[in-house]
Amino acid sequence: MLTSIYIIAIIAEGMSGALAAGRRNMDIFGVGVIAFITALGGGTIRDILLGNFPVSWTQHPIYIYLTISAGLLTIVIARFMHHLHKLFLLLDAMGLIAFTIIGCNVALELEYNMAVVVMAGMITGIFGGILRDILCQRVPVVFRHELYASVSLLVALLYLQLNALGIQQDINLVASFAFGLSLRLAALYWHWSLPTFCYEPDRWK
Repeated sequence: MLTSIYIIAIIAEGMSGALAAGRRNMDIFGVGVIAFITALGGGTIRDILLGNFPVSWTQHPIYIYLTISAGLLTIVIARFMHHLHKLFLLLDAMGLIAFTIIGCNVALELEYNMAVVVMAGMITGIFGGILRDILCQRVPVVFRHELYASVSLLVALLYLQLNALGIQQDINLVASFAFGLSLRLAALYWHWSLPTFCYEPDRWK
């Protein structure tokens, strides 16, 4: 199940990267690069930081074809994309959770400390979007809108806690996924967000 969701997620993330590139009027090469980085950047950064070589997508070339093709397909169907906004939000939420759990599993297999495992899950979940926004010269969305990075954090913590309690893997996966998806969709619906910090020096003079 997780692998299937992962494939759907990297396609959706590739398309979101292409849309971001389109908003910056990038050429076809730029669209392909941004799509690839958005979909697979988080896992790449995770593997580099953890010393997990070879990097995962290099062993699965199909992921390269899927993400770049998704980005190029977005150019063709861009005029219809606004009709798919809600579907994209759902797929993005599923991808966030799938990436987070996959990242945790990679770090667990490498026997890292629990704090590192949590960070590995979060990096996998959110860093592709951060790289996308930086390359498109935007403040990363994950730091500005409804609960996103914090959902990744809570999913990672729940997944590891259930794992430590000896909960069967499939049950743990379903429980963590259901929790994360419910929380993310609730945050979107009710516009939940963390408090923001606004520093304006002139106010304190």
